[in-house]
Amino acid sequence: MPRQVIVNADDFGLSACENAVILGAFQAGVISSATAMANMPAFEAACVMARHPMLEGRIGLHFNLTYGRPLSQSILDRRTFCDSAGVFDLNLPRHRLWLSRRDRAAVLEELEAQWQRCLDNGVRPSHLDSHQHVHNIWPIGEIVARFAARQGVPVRLARNLGQNLSLPKRVFKELLNRRLSNLAGATADYVCTPVDLRNAAPPLDGLLEIVAHPNQLGADFGDAYLDQGESLSALLEQRLPGVERVAYTVVGKSFSERAEAVLE
Repeated sequence: MPRQVIVNADDFGLSACENAVILGAFQAGVISSATAMANMPAFEAACVMARHPMLEGRIGLHFNLTYGRPLSQSILDRRTFCDSAGVFDLNLPRHRLWLSRRDRAAVLEELEAQWQRCLDNGVRPSHLDSHQHVHNIWPIGEIVARFAARQGVPVRLARNLGQNLSLPKRVFKELLNRRLSNLAGATADYVCTPVDLRNAAPPLDGLLEIVAHPNQLGADFGDAYLDQGESLSALLEQRLPGVERVAYTVVGKSFSERAEAVLE
């Protein structure tokens, strides 16, 4: 069994419904952290919830380059990322290994703007990941990981557990994860979805992150990755009995301790 597990709910702030489900999942102890979308309509309401003691220090930034309108200016003119109406419309292959200087600058400016909007609303993100896993695109991942290192927060690795990872995907993800870890300095050891957890044995050690999208309120919590009627709550209890659920601040704390040891 893994030493600890982070059950992170993505898409906090996307809508009032998402906020309600995520808050309920926190209250039920199903999830241990969440990441917020700074350019979405219910983001400010999510930030109000994030200041509750139960959520404090457990909310990260869900960096978004694929949905809605950006918060910065330079990216509006980059057809790699936005359409002529100023709406995100990512036009970038997942295997892309290079971005132009102007595209890289625009991505960083947007990342800084989304981070700053969190700060402006009283939330300092505890960790970083991305909507639709855009930081799994190599040059975007490098920008996100370097930024995370400057902020002293962990970044999510690319998914590295699951039965449907072909050999080329496994090789790419292993190389990308090494790069993200080297640049950011703090991550979990393993990342998977609830379906991966259902279909394969969990890792035998380390820190596991489960990328969750809880989608119903009640005694049980479903998940967008699972089949209708499947319970996220029950799956976690069955597959990870007794494993402590923690927030990414655990990783951030060890990152800070390592940094202090180096300075000493």
